[in-house]
Amino acid sequence: MAGETKYAILGDIHGNLDALEAVLANAREQGITRYACVGDLVGYNACPGPCVSRLMEMNAVTVQGNHDYFAATEDQLRDFSPLAASVIEWTRHVLTKEQKDWLQALRIKRMYDGFLLVHSTLDMPDKWGYVFDEVQAEDHFAYQTTAVCFHGHTHIPAVFRKSGGRTVRLPPEPITVSFGSKLFVNVGSVGQPRDGDPRACYVIFDAAAKRISFQRVAYDVAAAQKKILEAGLPERLALRLALGK
Repeated sequence: MAGETKYAILGDIHGNLDALEAVLANAREQGITRYACVGDLVGYNACPGPCVSRLMEMNAVTVQGNHDYFAATEDQLRDFSPLAASVIEWTRHVLTKEQKDWLQALRIKRMYDGFLLVHSTLDMPDKWGYVFDEVQAEDHFAYQTTAVCFHGHTHIPAVFRKSGGRTVRLPPEPITVSFGSKLFVNVGSVGQPRDGDPRACYVIFDAAAKRISFQRVAYDVAAAQKKILEAGLPERLALRLALGK
């Protein structure tokens, strides 16, 4: 791992430019020098193109999420809810070819400076499985070769730790990487939190201190809601932002 580097690990931005810009401003204030993203830049919110362009400009190390893949291709949307599928169809029409090509070229998992990034899990990353509990995390840990792996997909921040042959789920509180244990860290969601807290969520990883901390950032929810409605997207998507669900 890089000796004195701090990383901001983002995920599940989902086209929420207001939340993304607030998070990036917060990260800059804390001296962040490098950025990574565990996927799903698009979907649900009204600014998918600007969010993709922002991460492209930043050269953020990014892995592909399921919404990214399907928005960049014409594959059928069988596994999506009607609500999510309708936004992906809309997103396909508003992204540029350059943005689609960039999303489609993203790797599904990636090593970066000694830690791993994946959107869902390492055991079957292309199946987009969810990890909510220790049993699901255990399947993932069989494939994790590093001390730390960051992921997203559930929009719920959490830490899964495997140590001494035992896997436990921990709350999203600061944690230090310790010798002999592995951490599977869900970084939460920038653009559509689902843990009851409407503030944007991301993680800071201080490689020198081997410290992982969760950050919550308030942003202009009303502005994001207005963009959703003006784009003609379902009102439910705007309402849920204020609830964090």
